[in-house]
Amino acid sequence: MVKVVVCGAAGGIGQPLSLLLKQSDLISHLALYDIVNAAGVAADLSHINTASKVTGHGKDALAEALHGAHTVVIPAGVPRKPGMTRDDLFKVNAGIVRDLAQACAKHCPQAFILVISNPVNSTVPIVCEVFKKHNVFDPRRVFGVTTLDVVRSSTFVHQIRPQFEPHANRITVLGGHSGATIVPVLSQIKNISFSPEEHKALVHRIQYGGDEVVKAKDGAGSATLSMAYAGARFTTSLLEATVRGKRGLIESTYVHLVGNPGAEWNLRSTGLEYFAQDVELGPDGVANVLALPDLSEVEQAQVKTAIGELQGNITKGIKFVTGGDAPAAKL
Repeated sequence: MVKVVVCGAAGGIGQPLSLLLKQSDLISHLALYDIVNAAGVAADLSHINTASKVTGHGKDALAEALHGAHTVVIPAGVPRKPGMTRDDLFKVNAGIVRDLAQACAKHCPQAFILVISNPVNSTVPIVCEVFKKHNVFDPRRVFGVTTLDVVRSSTFVHQIRPQFEPHANRITVLGGHSGATIVPVLSQIKNISFSPEEHKALVHRIQYGGDEVVKAKDGAGSATLSMAYAGARFTTSLLEATVRGKRGLIESTYVHLVGNPGAEWNLRSTGLEYFAQDVELGPDGVANVLALPDLSEVEQAQVKTAIGELQGNITKGIKFVTGGDAPAAKL
């Protein structure tokens, strides 16, 4: 049995994410947890004619939801609103993610943990530090879902270069999952080039695509639907590798570098404990962290900027759990 748990399943990301996951033939039990309305969402999705069982779990049933989980996807937390920074988000979402991580460490320590809750640059270190405290941490099994940056990159490139097929081509995205920490490697796209002005505008749109949606929704939400799609895509890739045994699956994702196979080069070159890059998925989660690709001079400068910003994000997440300091990054 493959049980996938969505924590925050009644929210703006959680509902469409759960709908997309209900379509997967790799999931036999979809467990939906939220502090309100989980039962209603579960009842609704349970009418869909796919084989997976759907159960709803309320505020006092987190342990029941997590028991026996293969994968836990965490979109829980408050969405970003106009004028709200990721620091503002941190003040609310850090505690939510910590508490969910503690429950996972206790009730499903071997599960794969997929973190969507923002700010991902800080919430992934929170999850990892909680697992370390419980002596159940395996760096191969914790992922920051940065797939939306990959999805946006492909979409926005297609919009100005229609010959680029967005669904069939994946663009590597390095760094993190906020603003200037997002570095799309556009120089490696085959047979496509951009003017300096196009490149600058394209990178900015990818980095701040979330702001575009928040503004367009005019206070009524954030990028919930596209994030749900991206979260389902990454979850499906992980299940393809861990359940079906498919090999050669590569996704950009934000992971703990220390202890992950193949991460030594990226660890040395960035000096960071956490970084987003291409990762090959395997039966145990991370099979191999791919070395950073060749970068243009502009992309090298962008990575340097990202490293400087990421160090503060990472330190904030670590200190939220431990109260200590993170090691200094290389610049």
